Amino acid sequence: MVDLGQEMELSERAQHLFKCLIERYISDGQPVGSRTLARDAKLELSPATIRNVMADLEDCGLISSPHTSAGRVPTVKGYRMFVDCMVTFKSPAPNEILRLNDEVRSEADVRALMEKTSSLLSDVTKLAGLVMMPKIESHALRQVEFLPLNDNRVLVILVVNDHEVQNRVIQTARTYSPSELTQAANYLNSAFAGKNINAVKKDLLREMRATHQEMNSMMQAVVEMTQKVFVESEAANDFVVAGQTNLMDVNELSNIEKLRGLFDAFNQKRDILHLLDQALTATGVQIFIGEESGYAALDDCSIVTSPYGGDGETVGVLAVIGPTRMAYERVIPIVDITAKMLGTALNSMH
Repeated sequence: MVDLGQEMELSERAQHLFKCLIERYISDGQPVGSRTLARDAKLELSPATIRNVMADLEDCGLISSPHTSAGRVPTVKGYRMFVDCMVTFKSPAPNEILRLNDEVRSEADVRALMEKTSSLLSDVTKLAGLVMMPKIESHALRQVEFLPLNDNRVLVILVVNDHEVQNRVIQTARTYSPSELTQAANYLNSAFAGKNINAVKKDLLREMRATHQEMNSMMQAVVEMTQKVFVESEAANDFVVAGQTNLMDVNELSNIEKLRGLFDAFNQKRDILHLLDQALTATGVQIFIGEESGYAALDDCSIVTSPYGGDGETVGVLAVIGPTRMAYERVIPIVDITAKMLGTALNSMH
């Protein structure tokens, strides 16, 4: 949170003009000149006075002047001050809240719930919506079942906590018979039911490293199923994202190189996951503006995040990604409310 008094001395008039400038730029994306600012601010000020105030704001590092225009645009520092100190939040309309609540609560499968939530965030904000999959380590294994499919694929039915069901399809190195898969499931259920899934992974992988004798087919199945379900699947399902193509319509991001870098970040996941992990331990909404993310591909973007959880425990993060010129007053409340709804929906599954 930026303290206006400590950060810099801005008069009430300068603060008002600065707020008007940011709101105008967010609205139409064009550098804001002194005439436009005078009209928006509704103050009886001479053009020279407004130009002096804008020069002061520029000296403070809150706005800058693109070399192609006489107008001014906000800097990352300016956006940060606006978000921390000046933004006036606009709650979603009642019909939007009702729609979010109804659609989030309509899903009974965890992955389907995450996908629906990311799509809703994208649809409501017209930006990219992203939801981290719940951290599987926080779940207790209740039951697992393996069903053979064709082409060396196996359907995994995983029951965690009390009633939460997760379905996954994994690719195996060889074809396992139904009896091998049943034996493997029986072994896991008898040995690990009720244990934290992180402990299941550690115990089995430790056994794999400790023993090098030839394993029978059932234990081969156990080892491979554990690797695929509890290690590789977790890495592959870190988060779900929807609405990336919305960002192609944003002028600041429409440069093909910027888009390529941004879409690479979505595909590689590592950098975005690092930001989400930071938000995982935070309380409430967190906002990364431009270069604050620390990743060049996100320099022209802002990420609004909020943790979500079930039964009083934070298990994941959801986010909206858009340009730094996003409607913060609208996006921040949507992210906050959706995170609470997602947590409620998870609780109802247990």
